[in-house]
Amino acid sequence: MPSQRDIRRRISASRNIRQITRAMQFVAASKLRRAQESTLAARPYAELLDEILADVASVLGGDEHPLLGRREVGKRLIVLITSDRGLAGPLNTNAIRFASKEIVEHPGELELISVGRKGRDAMRRARVPIVAHFAGFGDRPSFDDILPLARLITDEYECGTYSQVDIVFTRFVSTLVQRADMAQLLPIAPSSDTRGILGSQFIFEPAPEEVLNELLPRYVGTRLYQAALESSASFYSSQMVAMKNATENADELIDDLTLSYNKARQASITSELIEIASGARAR
Repeated sequence: MPSQRDIRRRISASRNIRQITRAMQFVAASKLRRAQESTLAARPYAELLDEILADVASVLGGDEHPLLGRREVGKRLIVLITSDRGLAGPLNTNAIRFASKEIVEHPGELELISVGRKGRDAMRRARVPIVAHFAGFGDRPSFDDILPLARLITDEYECGTYSQVDIVFTRFVSTLVQRADMAQLLPIAPSSDTRGILGSQFIFEPAPEEVLNELLPRYVGTRLYQAALESSASFYSSQMVAMKNATENADELIDDLTLSYNKARQASITSELIEIASGARAR
């Protein structure tokens, strides 16, 4: 049985851990509010842009712009978005497992771009070829942070290096639910309902080439930016829940250790009383 001193040390260590996890829970909760607002505010713009580009892809093709082209041969590129830090429950593990399952179930020539240290380290251990790595975009991702990644993807796709580009990220559903998901970035999937969509419906000013040269790279950046926002909100949500659970577990551990300490102390006092009584009788 542990001594009273050992139990006191464990109680003190548990209290220190509880103080840290509680502070991390409150910090994550404050950052979650801002990240959630940014994510929800950006969704309508991203969804409407998806609809517009899907309609454009239904009537235009690679002749008008390389990003609208569909290729039968070429490598597949997966952009895996995770976090740089841990202590966020199963968030990063779920995203990495999702990407690994996708790679195993769809074998072929493939390369990967990692965003966040957790995904990079896991894919390195799995010996998946990583062509580029970007550090996490911080607490408040901005569109400018995404531009180097978007430019790399668009340049390589226009050069014909890749035939398909997918994003694996964690979609924010609610404070308690975050779901690993995958979205096709390139080629742009045409609208499934093409009724009423005619080529003459779109009027480009000043010219289709100039409009598409501005619109399509921005579309790629917007999709990546939305995925980064979703991952950021999911991270702080998962971290807040994980730290809350850790704090509650620390409280339970402190209660159990306190009970053990009281029992050990009571046993020590009882033993001393028995020794005193035995000594008195011996006289």
